[in-house]
Amino acid sequence: MAKPVMAIAEQRNGIFRKATYEVVSEGRRLADQLGTELVAVLLGSGIEGLSQQLAHYGANKVLMGDNEIFKNYSSEGYTKTILEAVKKVDPEIILLPASTFGKDLGPRLAAHLGVGLATDCVKLRLENGKLRAIRPMYAGKVLAEHELLAKPQIVSLRPNNFPALSPDASKTATIEPLNVPISAGDLRAVVKEFVSGEGGKVELTEANIIVSGGRGMKGPENFKILEELAAVLGAAVGASRSAVDAGWRPHSDQVGQTGKTVSPNLYIACGISGAIQHLAGMSSSKCIVAINKDPEAPIFQRADYGIVGDLFEVVPRLTEEFKKIIEK
Repeated sequence: MAKPVMAIAEQRNGIFRKATYEVVSEGRRLADQLGTELVAVLLGSGIEGLSQQLAHYGANKVLMGDNEIFKNYSSEGYTKTILEAVKKVDPEIILLPASTFGKDLGPRLAAHLGVGLATDCVKLRLENGKLRAIRPMYAGKVLAEHELLAKPQIVSLRPNNFPALSPDASKTATIEPLNVPISAGDLRAVVKEFVSGEGGKVELTEANIIVSGGRGMKGPENFKILEELAAVLGAAVGASRSAVDAGWRPHSDQVGQTGKTVSPNLYIACGISGAIQHLAGMSSSKCIVAINKDPEAPIFQRADYGIVGDLFEVVPRLTEEFKKIIEK
């Protein structure tokens, strides 16, 4: 039997991030192809009740580090503990989400283990038992296929690119404690608290639909029409770098190379020209709709559907039409 596949779970305040289900599900698919087991690693405080949720998505075993010191994420604490899990399991492949959590943790694990790391992958495949990781490069202009020669092979998965399995509550996993001696003195930096956005606001990286505005919005007050459309669609509101630099939206809303990378099913770009740094953050969206009165705007080259027109006329009409459809 091949060595196990390992999936690193991400939770916050006792709730799994959506990307965790995607990582565990992809781990299950790879484990099935290799004919091996899937081991999940779960760290946190007061998380005992969460473990079997990972089994519902295919984990055979869960290594659980339940410690008050893991109440919030810590680079040193998580890295040290997961390295012990790796030593115990000796996995063939390690998967983790390409979230802020994974972007900090993945390189640390790779550096300590002396192996390579493929980040922000959008597709994985096995060829003769070897993992091939496909990831965008050069602001999404090309897709590069990587083979990681050293073991374990570590890859982070872009959220919303790997479908989660339907949970099966009848499945259970073996739970093993992961007791690694860590004290507060071992941690050079500690996350004191997470500051959440506005109540009920959809997180950009986990949103299925995003309505995003750029310089064409002409001012912060005009984002109201995007928020109205987003409310009808259950979407998140994003912004281009120029809109954020102008102070119209917070940096947490920025989509792009220096903001957040998103992969929604539907991305509606309003008044966004299509600068390369913005395209780098949203080009893997499943369907892109661009609204811009400039027919030569580069965004139309990436859009699946384009509307050449004044967004201040088009967006309110879209909102009304979607309302009618949804109310039927």
